[in-house]
Formats: sequence, C-alpha cells, structure tokens
Amino acid sequence: MSAATPLLDVRGLTKHFPLKASPGNKSGVVRAVDDVNFSVMRGETLGIVGESGCGKSTTARLLMHLINPTAGEVIFEGKVVGSRDLPMKEFHRQVQMVFQDSYSSLNPRLTVEASIAFGPQVHGVSEKDAVKRARDLLSRVGLEPARFAGRYPHELSGGQRQRVNIARALALEPRVVILDEAVSALDKSVEAQVLNLLLDLKQAFNLTYLFISHDLNVVRYISDRVMVMYLGQVVEMASTDAIFASAKHPYADALLSSMPSMDPDQRTEAPPISGDPPNPINPPSGCRFHTRCTFAESVCSSRAPQLTSIDDTHRVACLMYEANVAHPRSRVNVLKVAA
Repeated sequence: MSAATPLLDVRGLTKHFPLKASPGNKSGVVRAVDDVNFSVMRGETLGIVGESGCGKSTTARLLMHLINPTAGEVIFEGKVVGSRDLPMKEFHRQVQMVFQDSYSSLNPRLTVEASIAFGPQVHGVSEKDAVKRARDLLSRVGLEPARFAGRYPHELSGGQRQRVNIARALALEPRVVILDEAVSALDKSVEAQVLNLLLDLKQAFNLTYLFISHDLNVVRYISDRVMVMYLGQVVEMASTDAIFASAKHPYADALLSSMPSMDPDQRTEAPPISGDPPNPINPPSGCRFHTRCTFAESVCSSRAPQLTSIDDTHRVACLMYEANVAHPRSRVNVLKVAA
C-alpha cells in the first residue's frame, strides 16, 4: 500500500440520536454528526476543533464503534471496519482511545499494573508477558514501576492517572491513538509535560494521532493538520500553518480570533462570534452557520455548501469559495488571481 494511501478513511459518517415523542412535542432526531468525511495519513496528528456540541467527541466514539453509526463507514488500511476482512476485535487492537476523565477511565479495583496488562491478556498475551509490557510502558510514560505498579487509581494525581491511561492505550501496540480532550482536565504545567510525552511516544512507536480539543493553542502545538467542525459537519480542513495563518471559513476565522493574546495591542474589543449554536434537532437550512455569519446572504439559507478544495491541501465548506454560486462576496476569482 502506497504512503499516499490514508491509514484511516471516514466516509459519510452520520449519527442521529432519536428522540421520544412527548406531549406537545413530536419525535425527531438530534443530528450529532451529519455526513462527515475525512482521512488520516500515516504518522500525522489530525487536530479536531469546534465549539462544545459540534460533534467532536461523538465522531471519536463512532470511529471506535463505541456507538453505532446511523450511516457511513470507517475504512482502515483499505478494509471496512466491522467486515469479515477487519473484525472489530482486530480493529480495536490497532486503534485505541484516551478519554478526558482520567479517573472514570480506570477500574478503581485494579492496580495500575493490572489495568495496563488487562487488554493484552484479553487479546491472547500471556499474563507474564502482559505484566512485563505493563511495567515497560510505565517506565516509558515516566512512572517508575517499583513505585507505581501496585497503586490504585485513587492514589494517583490527575496527571499520573492520565499517564497510566496513555500506557494502557499503548499496551496493545496500536497504530492509531484517539485523544479526546486528553489534557483538558490537567493544570497547565502538567498539561505541557503530557503533551511533550505524547510527542515523544508518537516518534518512538510510529503512532498516528487524532487529537480532539477545545484549546486551540494546544492543537496548534501538537497537530499537523486541523479539522474544524460546526453543528455536526466539517467546515474546514487544512494544514495547521494554513488554518492559523489564514482560515477561510467565517466560523473557523471567528474561532481563531477568539484565542486570547498576551499582547495588549491585540485586545479583542468585540466578540468575533455571537449567539449560540442552533438546535441540532432542527438545524438551519442551507449553510448551518448562516444564522451567525457576518457574510451571510440569501443564497446561504437555501443552498448547503460542499467541502471545496481551494488548493491541494486546503478544503472549505463555504459558498463564497464555490464556483457557479451567486454569492456577492465570492472569493473564487480572488483565489484564481492569487494562484
């Protein structure tokens, strides 16, 4: 398989949570994730950002098949996940996940060593080898086995527990690790240590990361590419440098403009984005962002944008960047001149 072939390919991933009818309310669905498409290349870190409720964590759980998708498929190395070619157990050996809550992710009745060794034993590794692997991984994540192997989760700090969760995710020798807000509950000094640990482990084990976070500075530090989500859909995807230097989608631009600056001359006088995200039960027609967009025109409420390539690596879902769309602020001609 060529190096240009995606390691992970997501096609039409959709999750609608059904709602029960109640007096005065009709039944409906929450459109948590709606026709999401993206790919992840070997060895890269793809950052996924967006407001709370945009579908980031649901997308991660769909990738892991912790919840069943309404539609779409996940393809790993050219094989459909859950098919005869790639059973779920084999997929879970190759792809692991680290969650935000370091305490609830661990069994309080198991020691640190037992928690890390449990997964390999389920997958057929002998107890002796699984324990050896657990102790080796504890050393790799900066926890001395002699001191920490026999401890229980309540005896560890938040940062130490998250290191255990990282070691546990690596115990099956996966190729992809999904990190869902894995450092957001840590204080800044510990967060920096864990981020640097993740970078070291990525290089040492040839890992591929999906890094989900609401902290844009952290995403900028660790990611190679960034995917921006809004109300269950992908609105922009590009290299980290391209996104942070010149985001094209109005939502992505507003999101980045909300980042706090240490420079008093860069003080934000007006909110870059106002209002709350619309209800995912009944999202706006056309572009879902048009109700909050300063560039919205009448066409935006009637026509849904498609992810459009504006160069080899940059894609954006905005009618201003689509050809043959009568948007008064069309950027298509500007892009052609710049090219």
